[in-house]
Amino acid sequence: MTDKPFVSIYDTTLRDGTQGEGVSFSARDKILLAHRMDDFGFDYIEGGWPGSNPRDMEFFRLAKEETWRHAKIAAFGSTRRAGTAAEKDPQLAMLLDADTPVVTIFGKTWLLHVTDVLRTTAEENLAMIGDSVAFLRGAGREVVYDAEHFFDGYKDNADYALSTLDAALKAGASHAVLCDTNGGTQLSEMAEIVGTVRARFPDARVGMHCHNDCGMGVALSLVGVERGAVMVQGTMNGYGERVGNADLTSIVPNLHFKLGYRLSCSGNMEGWRDLSLEIDRFANLPSNSRAPFVGESAFAHKGGVHANAAKKVAHSYEHMRPELVGNRQRILLSDMSGGSSVAMKARQLGIEVKEKSPEMRSFLEKLKELENRGYEFENADASFEVLLCQHFHGLEDNFRLVSYRTISEVVRDNDENISEAVVKIRLEDEPDIKIAVAESTGPVGALDHAARIAFGTHFPGLSNVQLIDYKVRILQTGLGTDSIVQVLVNSTDGESSWWTCGADPNIIEASWQALRDSYRYKLLKLERAVAVK
Repeated sequence: MTDKPFVSIYDTTLRDGTQGEGVSFSARDKILLAHRMDDFGFDYIEGGWPGSNPRDMEFFRLAKEETWRHAKIAAFGSTRRAGTAAEKDPQLAMLLDADTPVVTIFGKTWLLHVTDVLRTTAEENLAMIGDSVAFLRGAGREVVYDAEHFFDGYKDNADYALSTLDAALKAGASHAVLCDTNGGTQLSEMAEIVGTVRARFPDARVGMHCHNDCGMGVALSLVGVERGAVMVQGTMNGYGERVGNADLTSIVPNLHFKLGYRLSCSGNMEGWRDLSLEIDRFANLPSNSRAPFVGESAFAHKGGVHANAAKKVAHSYEHMRPELVGNRQRILLSDMSGGSSVAMKARQLGIEVKEKSPEMRSFLEKLKELENRGYEFENADASFEVLLCQHFHGLEDNFRLVSYRTISEVVRDNDENISEAVVKIRLEDEPDIKIAVAESTGPVGALDHAARIAFGTHFPGLSNVQLIDYKVRILQTGLGTDSIVQVLVNSTDGESSWWTCGADPNIIEASWQALRDSYRYKLLKLERAVAVK
């Protein structure tokens, strides 16, 4: 049992995170995400700023009707206005109207903001902090005090910065949260200043709220905890204004797995990656594949030497078991790959190949040749699986393309795009060539539709396959339209999805190669399903 203290996790994704560029949640989205965070074991969930916008007001209205298992919902706002009594301040009244068990308010720590932004006196600012905390405490709320710009304020005038914390704590704040609002504090400064605060207020519960402007939001938060902070504020996936807030997806596993602190969410860490991905989906943002712990590449191995070592002893190239955070080891295939990499990747796909077989040498040569031509198998597992089965298990094509032709027409009068494709395909051992014609808004769609028509009823299992994503990359800079084009296609049959690839100077041909592998992969799946039965 760890002897480290308990650390509260305070999530502000739904408020501070939405200040990030391109991040937005509806009120209903916020409720659903808050429930996921609550179920996961977060201690505090900051829902928004009452009165700042209708969406946040709607969230708090809905939140009143919900039952929360563990987390405390917090409303966020500021101290009273200068020269206004706390009980008459409309903003504080809205915080109470939100009817949350916790209210978090921020106050000014840096004299620059007191005199030049608020345009009031240092003494009045201290009164604003103390009055606001006392008023909210008197109304039965737990009050978390965020000391905005604390570290800049401390470096400007340490005595005054500390006096703002003193005002909040004496008035009854449960936590004094030190905010690195501009994100410019360095690690050595953080350790020294947090240590000073803890020495000045030994009985206070100190929190951390860091931004990532210098790329150290996570590290600064961890340093603060190691110097005695018992609350960490942050956002999932590092959402937030400018370059983002301290990222909880890295902070939490570091606290739990690496530093041994006690957390309410410790027992749920196997769902950590899923939670991260779900929040990205709600935000309609692509997930960061290179994110520590939760990213798709966090436990990916590409070089043959790395893959060989990881096969023998996983932790020789992995700092922890990826399953502990709901992730998995991935073996990437490239022209750097060796027999170990291929064998491990094949095993992950459920295919047994012998690492030192004669076929392996020729397969590696073929793999390197294809990658040199522009194919990418790192992100196209389905194409790689088809290639494996062809080379090692003699998989033969169920169909063969004879030819195709595409024509695109733009009708200027109504701005209509029409593409037509003619496809000739020979199906297995049938003597006749199947010819099909189809139209779509683009040549790739027309090609896909025509191929499906040509397959007809011969391959009924392909009828439910749909294209859901299509990506194109130019691989050679400086060659303009003569460059090799790489195409990645994502397909689904409603139950699972898969990526296939193609590469050619002709974008239509590269697209056909990716489509062809998609059909091949689905047919391969169907054959396996029949074999199992």
